[in-house]
Amino acid sequence: MLDIVLYEPEIPPNTGNIIRLAANTGATLHLVKPLGFSLRDRQLQRAGLDYREMANIRLHEDWQTCRELFAGRRMFAVSTRGSCRYDSVQYEGQDVLLFGSETRGLPVEVTAHIHPDCRIFIPMQTTTRSLNLSNAVAIVLYEAWRQLGFRT
Repeated sequence: MLDIVLYEPEIPPNTGNIIRLAANTGATLHLVKPLGFSLRDRQLQRAGLDYREMANIRLHEDWQTCRELFAGRRMFAVSTRGSCRYDSVQYEGQDVLLFGSETRGLPVEVTAHIHPDCRIFIPMQTTTRSLNLSNAVAIVLYEAWRQLGFRT
């Protein structure tokens, strides 16, 4: 199944919503430290409800450790600076979807490790800056899962 990576997430309710999303889709959620909150945060727990026990969540001490885990697998960096639309990609069952923090996105030193064809974006109005992180994850994850026939 697909893997979701959140690089240094900052806002607990977003991560809580993504925990719930991961549980409902069967995706594994990877959180790359430092986090902007504690995993015991009340807002995170409220947004994630009781889905935390149903979700497969892995915590990584740093980006390098996380990246090494996925060596040999395709990783898509979702960014407003991406060059390919998220829905123009043919997803495969072992793909990894990488998202940046809410206020900073993905730094250049992280996206430098991602093939340019795997830097994707979600279309939006030119007068806006970005989507909410949990909404962006839902959009891309469900498109990938749809292409895979919603297999678990």
